[in-house]
Amino acid sequence: MTEMVKIELPDGSVKEMPEGATPYDVAADIGPGLAKAAMAARVDGEVRDLKRPFEGDAKLALITKRDEADALELVRHDFAHVLAEAVQNMFPGTQITFGPATDDGFYYDFAPAPGRGMFTEEDLPAIEEEMRRIIAADKPLVREVWDREKVRQFFIDHGEAFKAEWVMELPADEPITMYKTGEGEADWIDLCRGPHLPSTGYLDPKAFKLTRVSGAYWRGDQSNPMLSRIYGTAWLDRKQLKQHLVRLEEAAKRDHRKLGAEMNLFHLQQEAHGSVFWHPQGYKVWRELEAYMRRAIDEGGYNEIKTPQLMDVKQWTQSGHWGKYAENMFAVPDIVPNVESEEEAASPSVADDADWMAIKPMNCPAHVLVFKQGITSYRELPIRLYENGCCHRNEPHGALHGLMRVRQFTQDDAHIFCTEEQVVEEIHKFCRLADSIYKDFGYTYHVKLATRPEKRFGTDAMWDKAEQEMRDAVKAAGMDNDDYGWEELEGEGAFYAPKLEWHLTDAIGRTWQVGTIQSDRVLPERLDASYIGEDGERHRPVMLHRAIFGSYERFIGMLIEHYAGKMPLWLAPTQAVVATIVSDADDYANDVLAKLNAAGFRAEADLRNEKINYKVREHSLAKVPLLLVVGKREAEEGTVALRRLGSDEHQKVMKLDELLAMMREEATPPDLRQG
Repeated sequence: MTEMVKIELPDGSVKEMPEGATPYDVAADIGPGLAKAAMAARVDGEVRDLKRPFEGDAKLALITKRDEADALELVRHDFAHVLAEAVQNMFPGTQITFGPATDDGFYYDFAPAPGRGMFTEEDLPAIEEEMRRIIAADKPLVREVWDREKVRQFFIDHGEAFKAEWVMELPADEPITMYKTGEGEADWIDLCRGPHLPSTGYLDPKAFKLTRVSGAYWRGDQSNPMLSRIYGTAWLDRKQLKQHLVRLEEAAKRDHRKLGAEMNLFHLQQEAHGSVFWHPQGYKVWRELEAYMRRAIDEGGYNEIKTPQLMDVKQWTQSGHWGKYAENMFAVPDIVPNVESEEEAASPSVADDADWMAIKPMNCPAHVLVFKQGITSYRELPIRLYENGCCHRNEPHGALHGLMRVRQFTQDDAHIFCTEEQVVEEIHKFCRLADSIYKDFGYTYHVKLATRPEKRFGTDAMWDKAEQEMRDAVKAAGMDNDDYGWEELEGEGAFYAPKLEWHLTDAIGRTWQVGTIQSDRVLPERLDASYIGEDGERHRPVMLHRAIFGSYERFIGMLIEHYAGKMPLWLAPTQAVVATIVSDADDYANDVLAKLNAAGFRAEADLRNEKINYKVREHSLAKVPLLLVVGKREAEEGTVALRRLGSDEHQKVMKLDELLAMMREEATPPDLRQG
């Protein structure tokens, strides 16, 4: 008698299927339409191949294109495999390494055959055509479980040194799965956990594009061989791909590095890897943001402080950062350099017993030291300490990216020391503060809770409490729902605390993880922070780590791209330029400029002997919001001809007093406006 397994469907119904049945069989039993639409299956919560047999009774949810997140992950993974097969078909002797899905596509790392040289972008069109041929062949993707030694020997026999090395480092108790493209002995095969689509034909050959090539070290280690990394973008259909390519084109136009140069905001150079040289125009934006944030923290009851850049490594060891984060910290010996003469370069030697200092990568331990000065009573809590804290992190050169990823950055950093009973209220207040700030800059956002990682400090009870407090605070703020994209990210918290994350959506639909608040009971314990409770005994405070901009550098980079350089008037480095048509209007232009400056506006005059159209183009490129054109008529009538950046309307002639009133209203920061 055939054994049967019970398969529970999402609607609660149960199907009995013969032993050895697959999710595909269930889909076919329900109907041919579902069998055709199904791409994979979620079996007891795990995404699996559609034709992998059940191992017993199970809960089943079939994955179709409607389950977009799962479907995209599957499609992108399969495109990576097809890319690897295409490259090896075309360039025999190429070794394969890793090929994961990414947020918008996939990549695969290759070791080119000896003498072949690294891949270039000129290779991509031909590789794309070979990928389309593989897709059109509609080959089945077949999962097989192999013995570890068999896998190693297979790769050794086929000259795949990287895969042979990697398979021996997988956990000994983990099944080793190989995926074939096709069912013959000679068909292409790769080491992979899966899952995969049933066949290559499930991919849309018009829904992908190979985008670029770069170098990448094996396992990300500079001491290992350099590989060729081929990137691609992949989607469910041609329409999604086209929309993505339009977004990429728009993003290129908004690139903060390009606009930063055109607007003369900042530059970076090799002599200071990952550190920003702010120009006067860029630092005006910084100062406006700093003033805005100071108003917000003053209103929120924070006290601003300033702490040292260098602290003894012993302090970082006690806090736990040295053990978890040392490779990203800059450390310096506490010695006086030995210089033979003024002409010779310093040649310091470091004694074996030298003390070491570290440049701070974060501000939290220093804030604990400020909190610990004196005796604190429960009546003084919560204490909110804020710092525009300059930090340094030793990021790899290859990871640096304009303002978005730097080595030196300034955080809008604060730490709230409070009692257990105050935690939920303080997180709730932060949720409301972050909401008002992000709305002032025109962002929508999602809120996510990153829960305990596998490697962490603290007890499970401590983490249970901290995570629940965050859930309660978000609920109190009315944000634990789909409108705010509420989601829990399992295992993505910091080693010392769970955290709430704010993921902002910009003007072209990209998301950026920016704000965060973390509920920490570990650091106060490690650094022996305490307050005197109502019972007269010492108690540990809870320490809330929080930031809204994240870092000024990255937030400014985001704003440049969000606004495409066209900053709102209150934030624009130069708010208005008075440009003359003829030199006879120079004196009047200077009078207008004087009144603008007296009213507190950031304005300049352009009196150059150039045609007005040339001046308009130049100041438009610099993204000046208001161009005030004056000639003989304007000088005689006390008016200006206003041209707005990006406006299709013709210039508007206005009386000077009318212009000043309009500018006062528009240039008022959003937090200072009435109503």
